This record gives sequence, C-alpha cells and structure tokens, in this order.
Amino acid sequence: MRASLIQIAVDPDESVNSRRQRVASLVREQREQCGADLVVLPELWPTGAFAYESFVEEAEPLEGPTYDVMSKAAADAGVWLHAGSIVERDPDGPLYNTSLVFSPGGELVRTYRKIHRFGFDKGEAVMMGAGEEVVTVSAMGLTFGLGTCYDLRFPELFRGLVDAGAQAFVVPAGWPARRREHWTLLARARAVENQAYVLACGTAGTHAGVEQAGHSIVVDPWGEVLAEAGAAEEVLVVDLDPAKVASTREQFPALKDRRLR
Repeated sequence: MRASLIQIAVDPDESVNSRRQRVASLVREQREQCGADLVVLPELWPTGAFAYESFVEEAEPLEGPTYDVMSKAAADAGVWLHAGSIVERDPDGPLYNTSLVFSPGGELVRTYRKIHRFGFDKGEAVMMGAGEEVVTVSAMGLTFGLGTCYDLRFPELFRGLVDAGAQAFVVPAGWPARRREHWTLLARARAVENQAYVLACGTAGTHAGVEQAGHSIVVDPWGEVLAEAGAAEEVLVVDLDPAKVASTREQFPALKDRRLR
C-alpha cells in the first residue's frame, strides 16, 4: 500500500476557497504521479490551526464546502483520503476540530472530533468542543486509528486505538516550529510503544504569526523513520506493508505483557 502525505503551506494571502481548489488538485495528482492508495492532509489546513480569529467565520457544516471539494477529489483520484480536519459547526452544539475520511468512491466513511484541545485557556481549548469517540477505519489490509495534533501527547488514546484494532495511526497536525523536536520524538514513541505505523502529516508556512514545524513523518512499527519532510510544502510518498505490523508484534510481543488497562 502506498501513502502520500501532503504537507500544505498555509499562506495568509491565499483565500480559503483558492486553497481548497489547489489542495484538491494535489490530491488528484497523487494516484497518477505516485501510485498512491491513501492520501493524507494536515490539520485545519483550510484556515490554519492557529488562526483562531477566523474559526467562527470559516466554520462549516460537516457536509460543507471542504466536504464537497474533497469528496470529489477522492473520487476523481480513486484514493482513500484522510482530508485533514476542518472547523466543524455543529448546528446543535459548539465548534469542533473534525477530521474527514473518504473512500475511493468519494463517500464520507468516518469522522473524528479531536479529543484533546490545545491552547490551555485560549484558542481551540475554549472555542471548540471535545470529541469523545475513539475512531478507527479499516482499509487496504490495515486498521487505522485516528488522532489529531495535540492528541499525540496522550499515549492512552493510542493504547485505546490499539485495543480497538489499530495497526497504524494517522495524525494530521498544525504543529509549531518551536516544538518540532517534540513532534518527531512523540511520533516515534507512539510507533514503538504500540508497534504500529505512524503517519503524521503537518503544515508548512505560518498560521497567524505562528511558524509551523513541517517535518511530516512516517514511522514503521520498529520505530524506523521511513520518510521525513523538511519545513516547506512537500509531498512524502512511502510504501506500507500490513504484514510488518503482525511480524513486529510476533517477534517482540511486548503488547502481550501489558498489565494496566
């Protein structure tokens, strides 16, 4: 299985609609140019993860403009698409940081509302509701567990995803450059401790004055870095072997020795 992670640069001078169309074109290219089966986008790429002042204005319903554009892009390319996340406006509740996963036919098969909200006493932490559901998606011989950005700091979520059958984790993010070392360290830690692939896709550019880390990364179940981006907009292409998860867990069966649940 081949995956493409598109590390999008968020330019404040580019309109949200223009960015949607540009990213849709990048998604469509992945099947033809790279042979991708799965495409992954970053967190809150339409608005920028730190552009808090735009969240209310740019919030959209689940089946809103980003849904429309990404659904068509997935269907046109014939790929599984983790379309990163949007600011979701729930008609019966608060805003949510919500990830969208589309099938190769363009069907929305799963959503994930970010459980751990970043910002402490400001931004996302006070503007958005917290998700409550542990979410997995099975596709192409792997079960993917879903997390978003700040979730990466909470290992109990990833243990819960393993208990739900996850063999790989997809983590879109808008991670700041000043904590880039944490980003790569935590991605590798989640892979090693859970003996699972980690596909962590970040953004480039600057969101509301906050420089982004970039450095999207793919880690295998042994903790080996298979691919890592730089700081600018970039596409990572990597092959994943579903059998490697099982073989790793058989060769070094640490998960069987868990005693605390």
